[in-house]
Amino acid sequence: MTQTQTDDLVAPFQIESQPVRGRIVRLGPAVDEVLTRHAYPEAVANLLGEACALAALVGASLKFEGRLIVQAQGDGPVAYVVADYDTSGALRGYCRFDPGRVAESGKGFARPGAGSLLGQGVFIMTVDQGPDMDRYQGVTPIEGETLALCAETYFAQSEQTPTRVRLAVGQADDGAGLAWRAGGLLIQNIAEDFARGSTGEAWNRSQAFFETVGEDELIDPGGSSETLLWRLFHEDGVRIFPAQALTGFCRCSEEKIVGMLRSFPPEERAEMVEQDGHIHVTCEYCSRVYALTPQAVD
Repeated sequence: MTQTQTDDLVAPFQIESQPVRGRIVRLGPAVDEVLTRHAYPEAVANLLGEACALAALVGASLKFEGRLIVQAQGDGPVAYVVADYDTSGALRGYCRFDPGRVAESGKGFARPGAGSLLGQGVFIMTVDQGPDMDRYQGVTPIEGETLALCAETYFAQSEQTPTRVRLAVGQADDGAGLAWRAGGLLIQNIAEDFARGSTGEAWNRSQAFFETVGEDELIDPGGSSETLLWRLFHEDGVRIFPAQALTGFCRCSEEKIVGMLRSFPPEERAEMVEQDGHIHVTCEYCSRVYALTPQAVD
């Protein structure tokens, strides 16, 4: 990470002398790579961008090597959206949707949000600590028109932690043309204890400052996390800690594709062979197409 880098970073921060901590994320090329791999309609791209920003905001709190997976699924035009954050800073995401239903849902709206796109369903966060550890998963109903509201409900019900989340996605000119950008801000109230006393007043004050965040500030190509946090919390003081660099990635590989194909019976694999003599498999995440001969799989 260079000193001048302002995009593709997630950083924790602490409001000085206040029981409030948080994280801020700014995504540029990393989220543009994820969103341009598929021909997503604007509303779907926005939803996936929110999921990527949210996965980075929450995943950056993990104190071990692993993954944080944000997923929402329902009966709406978008069947599911998923974003996968690796503690190395790698980020990927994917949406499955019905183009006709998405177009219909957008009539009368500038851009339908999570509630309209996902319909009735569930919001899920999964912590994966690796193959030797059990996964932890929390599930709450989809509530509200944004994934930010879904996340706030999740933290209130599953973690019992007062949390506020703001997410923004949009396209902006980065000097080389229009590109997708995403940003997010999360604050949490540190629980009361004997030494700390009541934290309610400080939490209300921090929320009042938080409410002034504009979506344009979160995705401004000319802005920085430090500038925004200072604008919000300079009256109390704010300390930002070292940031984690983020990159777009995909876990797919020929080895994994071969392993998946070998799980099918030989007769089913034979039916998959196309006219050119290869079995073609397209990765849902990155759209890479693998063309494998039956001999390579066998």
